[in-house]
Amino acid sequence: MSKLGNLGARLHRGEISYDFVGKRKIWYGVSILITITAILGLAVRGLNMGIEFQGGAVFTTPTKMSTSVAKAEEYANDASGHQSVVQKLGNGSLRIQIAGIDTGQSDRIKQELAKDLNLDPEKLAADLVGPSWGEQIANKAWEGLAIFMILVVIYLAIAFEWRMAIAALVALIHDITITTGIYALVGFEVTPGTVIGLLTILGYSLYDTVVVFDSLKEQTKDITKQTRWTYSDIANRSINGTLVRSINTTVVALLPVAGLLFIGGGFLGAGTLNDISLSLFVGLAAGAYSSIFIATPLVADLKEREPAMKALTKRVMAKRAQAGAEEGLTEAHGAGDDADEAAPAVVGPRNQPAARGRGRGRTSGKRR
Repeated sequence: MSKLGNLGARLHRGEISYDFVGKRKIWYGVSILITITAILGLAVRGLNMGIEFQGGAVFTTPTKMSTSVAKAEEYANDASGHQSVVQKLGNGSLRIQIAGIDTGQSDRIKQELAKDLNLDPEKLAADLVGPSWGEQIANKAWEGLAIFMILVVIYLAIAFEWRMAIAALVALIHDITITTGIYALVGFEVTPGTVIGLLTILGYSLYDTVVVFDSLKEQTKDITKQTRWTYSDIANRSINGTLVRSINTTVVALLPVAGLLFIGGGFLGAGTLNDISLSLFVGLAAGAYSSIFIATPLVADLKEREPAMKALTKRVMAKRAQAGAEEGLTEAHGAGDDADEAAPAVVGPRNQPAARGRGRGRTSGKRR
């Protein structure tokens, strides 16, 4: 068995564990810090909305252009007065996106671009994109997100309980906030692909959370009938028991997404892949984190507020204190017994053992 498999088996059996729930205040603090950073990024820099959401024009040059991407971007910025995005396509042509311009402006920009690029204006293809289409996509995305959240809360409240539904909802909002904040900080363009990626990560984020919740629900049946474990103890065991499984599924999901982001978008220069791959990569990582460090500890916090769970915790703590006192008393008795065994035996004069077999006044030596 591999080391990771052996570790997973030992975690599942409870032979070893890490106190995730006991250190939940640390995880809450880390999440709050990351979330505040993401919100500040959104507030200060904002999202770089793509042309589909702002409207604008897309100009495509003929194949085998000798002009570099940087030079074409400079030409487009000067001609339009707006920030442009230039991409080199596989056939050697250039795709120039300029957001926030109307039909009248696009005709003028097309003429200037053709002149700067030494092209016939008729060979420079121009497509206008209206902002209404992107607005429709955004509205549909918000509607889909709201419906998804409502259905998730209803399902988890029925399948598990309302506290788990609230914890899962908090984890989902946590993941979406972090992902959108990363987009604002990095400055990647937000396109319909980004929206699809954001909606996709919700399912991945929820998957690990439900796995832990299912284990927790099974292990907490008739929890008040015993005095060995508190609810937080069992919640921690549930996390440890599914930890390796969560790591494996997350790594397997992240590897192809990382290939799209770092190899496809980074080394190969396929910038269109960044739209969806960044949201998937950040969302998957945040979802794995939230299911372990946020959702389950939050459920334990909510459950420990119940009167029944408070009473259980008192009984468990009292029993552990009693067991500790008895163990200490046993160790004290054991130490006393060891001390008795180690004490020297009663000896004769000059610490010499009394001689045996000498009787009735007989002394050693010759008789007189």
